[in-house]
Amino acid sequence: MAASSHQMEHQIFLSFRGEDTRLNFTANLLEALKDTGINQLSQALSRAIAASNLSIIVLSIDYASSKSCLAELSEIMHHNRTQGHIVLPIFYHVDPSDVRNLGGIVKTCFDNHGSTRLDQVQQWKAAFSEVGKLKGWHIEGGKSERPETLYIRDIVEYVTKKLTNSRPDFEELVGIGDQKRMILKLIEQEDCRVIGLWGMGGMGKTALAVAVYKEVSPKFESHFFFQNVREKIKQQGKESLRNELLSELLNEKDIRIDNPSMEFPYQERLNYKKVLIVLDDVSDSDQIDFMGVRHFGRGSKIIVTSRDKQVLQNGGADIIHEVTKLNEKDSLQLFSIFAFKHLIPTVDFQDLSNNFVEYAQGNPLALKVLGAKLYGKSRIEWESKLLRLKEYGLQNVLKDFVRP
Repeated sequence: MAASSHQMEHQIFLSFRGEDTRLNFTANLLEALKDTGINQLSQALSRAIAASNLSIIVLSIDYASSKSCLAELSEIMHHNRTQGHIVLPIFYHVDPSDVRNLGGIVKTCFDNHGSTRLDQVQQWKAAFSEVGKLKGWHIEGGKSERPETLYIRDIVEYVTKKLTNSRPDFEELVGIGDQKRMILKLIEQEDCRVIGLWGMGGMGKTALAVAVYKEVSPKFESHFFFQNVREKIKQQGKESLRNELLSELLNEKDIRIDNPSMEFPYQERLNYKKVLIVLDDVSDSDQIDFMGVRHFGRGSKIIVTSRDKQVLQNGGADIIHEVTKLNEKDSLQLFSIFAFKHLIPTVDFQDLSNNFVEYAQGNPLALKVLGAKLYGKSRIEWESKLLRLKEYGLQNVLKDFVRP
């Protein structure tokens, strides 16, 4: 993310095959994103993806024919697996099932990479199949299809909402700094293996976990960030998630364990690995045990976030840190970042800003959501919004942004 000390902006990485979409869909999408303050990064591949807030992948008919596109896709999905990087696929005139199963036109494209190293092609195929399992937009084309402008409108709205709910890079500016330093000290303690982060929805548990993960992950042999554990287990099952975790930690593709317990060869290998794992949004202590956290080597650290303190206690957390609400000063700064793109409100909106900050009760997500909705609006619109908010509780405002 590009940021000065006084102004912030969203940046995304867009992967597409220019010959397929540059002059129509992609150009229009970029223009619409830019109009909302979301810009495309154009740095070196790995650095651009790491610095971006979100990656959009336009999977067009000949996308898989391009080695550079496949390299981008592999790098994006690596960041998705290891750091929880947000990925939005757009299936542009291709069938999502062909992407998932490497069939149809996708198979034809990969067949043409026969002269490329086999291990490289396998890596590309794995990334392609992986992105095909993600939720995204399917733009079929044809005379009866919706206009692309409507798809672009929906995509921009989705991206804006997603970025509003997932910007963890301001921790030193908005009150996470002190909590982050506390967790870093806990990680240094030899007897502290499982660290629980507890708090209500929207309090910044994931943002805190991401901030800590980014700082300390290079110190570990292997590391993995599992975002939305509760939701992914519902969709894929516990076994699938554990297999994904083992494949990443052991750098071995297609590990398949269907038994409830960890098989011996994998247990033994994990016993000698110092790993860092984040299990984000856990809803049952069994989910912690099932991932085999006690099998990892000496010095390993597991950070678990949950809304339920009892889950962390039953899951064997060595220490549980309650993620607390922001104080008034930090609340005003965070609100201002989203409402004004500055760390302080403008003079003519100071009084109203204080009113909205008071309403948000130190909840980081509420401050982000309210600030983003008010950005660029007139004082009259601010006053009208404040009057309407007083009729609703805070949780009603957040219900579309906090996972149920």
